[in-house]
Amino acid sequence: MAKSYENEHPIKAFGWATRDTSGVLSPFNFSRRVTGEKDVQFKVMYCGICHSDLHQLKNEWGNSKYPMVPGHEVVGVVTEVGSKVEKFKVGDKVGVGCMVGSCRKCENCSVDLENYCPRQIPTYNGYSLDGTLTFGGYSDMMVSDEHFVVRWPENLSMDSAPLLCAGITTYSPLKYFGLDKPGMHIGVVGLGGLGHMAVKFAKAFGTKVTVISTSANKKQEAIERLGADSFLISRDPEQMKAAMNTLDGIIDTVSAVHPILPLLMLMKSHGKLVMVGAPEKPVELPVFPLLMGRKLVAGSCIGGMKETQEMLDFAAKHSITPDIEVVPMDYVNTALERLLKSDVKYRFVLDIGNTLNKK
Repeated sequence: MAKSYENEHPIKAFGWATRDTSGVLSPFNFSRRVTGEKDVQFKVMYCGICHSDLHQLKNEWGNSKYPMVPGHEVVGVVTEVGSKVEKFKVGDKVGVGCMVGSCRKCENCSVDLENYCPRQIPTYNGYSLDGTLTFGGYSDMMVSDEHFVVRWPENLSMDSAPLLCAGITTYSPLKYFGLDKPGMHIGVVGLGGLGHMAVKFAKAFGTKVTVISTSANKKQEAIERLGADSFLISRDPEQMKAAMNTLDGIIDTVSAVHPILPLLMLMKSHGKLVMVGAPEKPVELPVFPLLMGRKLVAGSCIGGMKETQEMLDFAAKHSITPDIEVVPMDYVNTALERLLKSDVKYRFVLDIGNTLNKK
């Protein structure tokens, strides 16, 4: 007999889910747990569509669990709090990003790096502590432990939900790897959801920014719309040669397999190339350029809860918001098709609060 997700927990919930690797979403009745003593229940107002949703929906990373309600850039309004909740009250604006749980005891958790906890619980496509599937923000409401809920700044538009993934994914490596010092020269590879946020944060830190892209037609938007200082076409050998040894660091946001060597050559000695995109297949890593310049290739994945709140507060203070296209819930499959073709500047956001229709 098929499992009834509608009766799994006491609270009725509604969203859109995919049932298989087709990745096609349709209306889905399910349920959420009762608000525990440390839990926050909130009505979802907006949810960003992340490029990783595409990969997960179609099981391109090989770990998908169905049915799947995606969404890990979730902003809403608190409707109920548990008896021991200290940080939030009913009516507060809140956000939930890529995770809803961790062990809270390990070395990473003890230094506010829950994102690197081996027992991290993802917001969707994971398992809750009770063994049930986690369902994300393409839904009418959510329940989360208050530790994994962030306060949404009053002067930040709630539809800026992509800050909770695209924002923290680029903010965190700029800070951790010391690429946030005024006067530094930072490269950003790829100008999509992640890339455009990397440009905005790097500029807000006072650095000089060069966008590196295969698409010559993105030059105008990189410089005029996003405020980048310069633009390199990675397929143009002359341009790349002229820019050798000029960058202090690079944030690489591309999730397709691409050559690393040309990027290493752009960096000064001691330069840091940080990968935040997730190519499905291994990339080729030439070692000699690393040796000859003491260069570093690293990775970074979202950020801990403390840093996510810090990022939101920084974004609010400096008026940093993602460039978005707000769409109704029933447009979601079309939005995903367009995202696959990079036909969005630069992030879709679902208007859940106004358009999620249960009929």
